[in-house]
Amino acid sequence: MRSVADSVADGAGLGVPQAVPLARTRWIQLLLGLACMMAISSPQYVWTLFTKPLSAKLGVPLSELQITFSLLIVLQTFFSPFQGALIERFGPRRLIALGTVLSGLSWILASQAHTAGMLYLSYGIVGGLGTGIVYVGVVGQMVRWFPDRRGFAVGMVAAGYGMGAIVTTFPIAASLAGKGLESTLWQFGLLFAVVGFLASQGLRAPAADEALPRAAHAATGVVDVPTRTMLRTPLFWLLFVMMTMMSTSGLMVTSQMAAFAKDFGVSGAVVFGMAALPLALTIDRLTNGLTRPLFGWVSDRWGRENTMCFAFALEAVAMTLWLLTRENAVLFVLLSGVVFLGWGEIFSLFPSTLTDTFGTRYATTNYGWLYISQGIGSIFGGPLAALMHERLGSWMPVFGVAITLDIVTALLAIAVLKPWRRHYLAAVRQAA
Repeated sequence: MRSVADSVADGAGLGVPQAVPLARTRWIQLLLGLACMMAISSPQYVWTLFTKPLSAKLGVPLSELQITFSLLIVLQTFFSPFQGALIERFGPRRLIALGTVLSGLSWILASQAHTAGMLYLSYGIVGGLGTGIVYVGVVGQMVRWFPDRRGFAVGMVAAGYGMGAIVTTFPIAASLAGKGLESTLWQFGLLFAVVGFLASQGLRAPAADEALPRAAHAATGVVDVPTRTMLRTPLFWLLFVMMTMMSTSGLMVTSQMAAFAKDFGVSGAVVFGMAALPLALTIDRLTNGLTRPLFGWVSDRWGRENTMCFAFALEAVAMTLWLLTRENAVLFVLLSGVVFLGWGEIFSLFPSTLTDTFGTRYATTNYGWLYISQGIGSIFGGPLAALMHERLGSWMPVFGVAITLDIVTALLAIAVLKPWRRHYLAAVRQAA
């Protein structure tokens, strides 16, 4: 699949009007979207720092406390179609501002929680709704502002969500040690709300002369498909199943790292002068962020399906080697980074492919429906993978399922998705 920019360039020689230059302000939009994503990343990525003090304060076991995290992810993903529709109707600035405020407010309210139910409501439900609005809204903005670099732009803001907590992890850990749980929650919650709200005030949808003209879109065979129509196409459900499979495979292993590192006997090892598990987690966070713009950029030039096939196969190979060398602490650390490199790019490749196929006008709502697959993957890859390990007494079946899903999805990308998309776009172009 060739990039939009390549197709437009070819179209110019066939009498199709060339794309007007995109305004430089789109790079400002990218930076503002990145700031909003970073402002909402901590509720998910530093949650582990709060589990011990929250468990002690509320007097609940870890299993009961983890319901909060599940609510955060489920609300973030399962309500995204509704959130996307609101953004389409009321505009990105208002809704994304509301989302950043809700995300920060969830921590402020959680600082006053004295029961597990109050924590579920504040951190889980309010936080999940807030982060979901921002995530879907910012991605929807980027696919509109960067039709020629869609994979890269979506990858950059997705990296902001994946890597944003690197900036806050150590300050929050220090604050917990020095100021305690309540002060840390409300102070950082207020900070995130203010930063996110201010960044959101500069967001806007592109004007007609700041994006590719309609004739250029027609040259690539892309038309704007309403959500209701998209949901009736087998092509959308193929993308949905593929993203669910990749979410499941990645989360099956990555969400259980601490547990199987202990079982493999490497969690207490020292690698390059550092404890193996924290070092692996640090590298993973970096590669998980890096892969999103990297493979997004590659897919803009090499094609979405070709990039998917390579990246998904890369994760399968890395997981296999990880399993075969599971008692080697150095390889455990290094290969964990490769696993995340082959997994995190789903958050740039799938939304870009969706918009390449069904157009930009309904992109936010359309992606909201696709994003539900991440929530399903979090259920299959988290609790169900842990249950599989408990029942079978081994991590081998868990790894086996994850590797199989990677291989199957890689084959689907190149053998099914690619021809299906080509035929779909050809039919749309002919009908137009």
